[in-house]
Amino acid sequence: MKKNILLSFCIAFLSFKAIATPTKLTVRVKAKDAKFIGTPIGGAYVLVKNHQTCALLSNGLTSGSSGDTKLLLQTTHNRYQSLTDEKTAKYVAELDIKEPTLVDIEVNAPVSRKGSAIKASTQVWLIPGKDILGDGIILELPGLILDILAPTTHQIIPLESLKEKTLLFKISLTMLCGCPISKDGVWDAADFEVGAVLKKEGIEVGKYTLSKAQETNIFEGKLPILEKGNYELQVYAFQAKGNNSGVDIINFVIQ
Repeated sequence: MKKNILLSFCIAFLSFKAIATPTKLTVRVKAKDAKFIGTPIGGAYVLVKNHQTCALLSNGLTSGSSGDTKLLLQTTHNRYQSLTDEKTAKYVAELDIKEPTLVDIEVNAPVSRKGSAIKASTQVWLIPGKDILGDGIILELPGLILDILAPTTHQIIPLESLKEKTLLFKISLTMLCGCPISKDGVWDAADFEVGAVLKKEGIEVGKYTLSKAQETNIFEGKLPILEKGNYELQVYAFQAKGNNSGVDIINFVIQ
């Protein structure tokens, strides 16, 4: 009788140990000096892997809003104060684990802006049944989304079409979460240095500064073009206060 009881206990104990426990892991991705990366900008791609085996445990996109501007950027925060609400962008991985597991969390964002996307990673121990909820694990990404709007990629431009041999060029610039940059705005255009380098046949021929246009996010400048040839335009933006930067490069032809 005692042997049967002991055997039953051992079987129950082993069965208990073998049962995986559902455990939630909340991941959020935030742009440096800005807001969360969510649905409005295409989301952040999240990978959760078992560190020891490299097995993929969960993957998907953050979804939801970019968060409360006033709370995130214009309010002093206290310890343990939540920076998010139920609408704020997140990805919740639902994992079944049997024992404490060290996981690698990798993010890439914004997904819809491949040329500006930044990667980041961290690690966390997951304990079976101990959900990581609320603000969760927040990964912060530095960067800016910079797109050269004009001239367009490999645009062929007749030299005689340029008035006073000057080519107007224009870019769009936003924070990594898609938040707008404007004169005297939350993200003040005056805080951003925007410059350009022009090359002809691979040789640098000039450096230029862009100024803020009237439209939100738009900066523009002028390039003196004296000769026909193959040109490359490199444009950069730098926000010293937030240590954010962004770059875009295109090629065009003057015939």
